[in-house]
Formats: sequence, C-alpha cells, structure tokens
Amino acid sequence: MTVQTRLSLEDLAVGDEFRSGEHALDEAQIIEYARAFDPQPFHLDASEAESSFFGGLAASGWHTASITMRLLVDSVPIGNGVIGAGGEIAWPRPTRPTDVLHVVSTIREISPSRSRRDRGIVTMECLTLNQDGETCQRFVPKLVVLRRGEDA
Repeated sequence: MTVQTRLSLEDLAVGDEFRSGEHALDEAQIIEYARAFDPQPFHLDASEAESSFFGGLAASGWHTASITMRLLVDSVPIGNGVIGAGGEIAWPRPTRPTDVLHVVSTIREISPSRSRRDRGIVTMECLTLNQDGETCQRFVPKLVVLRRGEDA
C-alpha cells in the first residue's frame, strides 16, 4: 500500500501490506544505544562479544525494536498514530553492525470495538528484515485505530 493519506479503521483490510524505508546500522550506533539503555558486554565491545552467546557484536533487541518503531511510524499511515495496545515480540536472530533493516507490516486481523464505536483493534505482523531478507525481529502489535472523523 502506498502512503498517500492518513488511514482510518474503515480504510484498512486484512492482508494490507506496508513496506518501510531502510535504516543502516553500524558499530557506533549499537554501542551508543547499549551504553544508554542496555550496557551488556556483547552490545558494548566487539572483542568481548566474540566469546559471547552471540559470537560477535549484536544490537540490543530493544535497539532493534526502537528502529522498528521509527520505521513503522514512517510507513504505516494510521490517522491517529501508531498506538499500541499490547503485542508479542521475538528476536530470532541478532541484529549486526552491518545490517540494513526494513520492516514489512501486514494486517492480520481487524476487530471493531463493541463497546467503543469510535475505534477498533488492528493486529499486524511486523517483520524487521536485514539486507538478506532474514528476520531479525517479529513484532505482532495490537493497534488502536480510530474510525473516520474521530480524534485520539
């Protein structure tokens, strides 16, 4: 789907797909994020990371999630914003300093609210892929989406 207008609940359909732009990672970004938010050796030092579970420097899963969020905001044109109401997240492979990430988001379910007629819940599957098409993160959020003409 092309990002042209801001979308409301009634504009969305199961199967709609959104593709983000790209974000290129490097060692400096990984270390800077880790220093601030997840200061573990396998995120902070390439030498120490070699002997870790990851076998090399790896971005924090929360760093990957933060990049994913930015790419979602830029690529999923929901009128009231990307407002989460829960979800599931998994990191099947590490994100590396040379990775170029993009997100492919697909609507899996749409559930209009029975108690709040101005909104519904949209379940998406958001795959954060590297340059080789390998999944670094799978995120299945439930998003609050307003109907046309409603304000968040």
